[in-house]
Amino acid sequence: MTFTELCKRVRKHIGQEHRYIHCVRVARMAENLACIHGADSRQARLAGMLHDLARLYSEERLLHECERLRVPVSDFERAHPIVLHAPLSAALAQAEFAVTDPAVLSAIAKHTLAAGEMSVLDCVVYLADGLEPGRDYPERAELAALAERDLNAAMRATIGSSLRYLKSKELPLAPATAAAMKTFGIEAGMMEAATGGHS
Repeated sequence: MTFTELCKRVRKHIGQEHRYIHCVRVARMAENLACIHGADSRQARLAGMLHDLARLYSEERLLHECERLRVPVSDFERAHPIVLHAPLSAALAQAEFAVTDPAVLSAIAKHTLAAGEMSVLDCVVYLADGLEPGRDYPERAELAALAERDLNAAMRATIGSSLRYLKSKELPLAPATAAAMKTFGIEAGMMEAATGGHS
């Protein structure tokens, strides 16, 4: 399958132009960041294109499809099913798009919550998803420029931005994100502030 054919299939699968265009922008930004930071640009482009296959699924469908495809569901994920779209998108990439590359599947699965262990490719796709040009928030451009200069600094800053958002919405911190914070050296005080002291 050519990449053009893949894009057509992704567009049909997602069924919404806005979300499809987001995937295209993520794929382009991930490819660019991969070139800068020494990751495989083809893997980055593929993961970026497929990262949101399940993003528009209802909570009920997310849980049903995870059961069907044997995607493990944690207590946190069961309580907040929307985050399941990341690991489920990885499973769909494998089941319906014949993706077998574990590095690509890992990047798709970790693009929303991050994780305690992240490869350069994982980081590239995580940052591209959060910082692609269609995102509209004050620090996006600054963080995107940082991502081109220093991947780890961009991870710290972008996760920090996510924590401030969680705090503002009084949303809980996922265990996977807490593990990523420790990996990237984000201060415990920020973690406590984001979770009301319950990390």
